[in-house]
Amino acid sequence: MVGRFERNKDTIQEVTESAATHVGAIAGIITGAVRDVTREIGELITDAIEMREAARAARDDDERAARDDDERAARDGEESGEGPATSDRRSAPPAE
Repeated sequence: MVGRFERNKDTIQEVTESAATHVGAIAGIITGAVRDVTREIGELITDAIEMREAARAARDDDERAARDDDERAARDGEESGEGPATSDRRSAPPAE
């Protein structure tokens, strides 16, 4: 027959093992959740960085295209003898 002390020891052992198992499962759930949240935050930041870089590249392309258009217009004006396309060429007022 099992004595009272051994019964109590077995009960405490079972409760402790069960608690450790459940705490371990809960810790695993929390660890997974923290990992998933961290991954999502990282991906969000990566998306924001990529969008910022894309916007910067688009802005640079627009500026480059505008410069190229200005240079082309100036070159076309010089070739036709009109001078730069941006100059304001007015005839001089008549001399008195």
